[in-house]
Amino acid sequence: MQDAFLTERSVRYDIKGRKYIDTPSKYYFEDLGLRNARLNFRQVEKTHLMENLIYNELRLKGFTVDVGQVTINTKNADGKSERKYLEVDFVCNKGYERIYIQSAFALPTEEKQEQEYNSLRQIKDNFQKVVIVGGLQPTYRNNNGILILNIYDFLMKENIV
Repeated sequence: MQDAFLTERSVRYDIKGRKYIDTPSKYYFEDLGLRNARLNFRQVEKTHLMENLIYNELRLKGFTVDVGQVTINTKNADGKSERKYLEVDFVCNKGYERIYIQSAFALPTEEKQEQEYNSLRQIKDNFQKVVIVGGLQPTYRNNNGILILNIYDFLMKENIV
């Protein structure tokens, strides 16, 4: 399907270790209409469609796009150390420019916001961090410096990211 330009592969990238990981990649459809037709219009999940749309738009804007992974060490309820892996939806590179992007269809609760912001807060470099949200909520920057951007501004404004 990649050779026929129906799908495109996005490789996993360890952000803290700065290396590519040989784990399962993610695949995105080049054309969402063909995707829906191939699946006989059965899986119309807005979250997946929005993520695929963002991926395609980033590629159109000239970015190379990888799937990011951040490793954190935490303690469980018993006090034992454990390693957790958090995903960053997109690690976008163009020349010396890098942007970390999360795709969130909605951020209705503080728990959901925490889930989306947590992986971005774990990245300790100074590149831009963005959460793209479906709907018409206003674009703003939160207290952690993360840009909360609605999907319409992302798609319509030229140099928003």
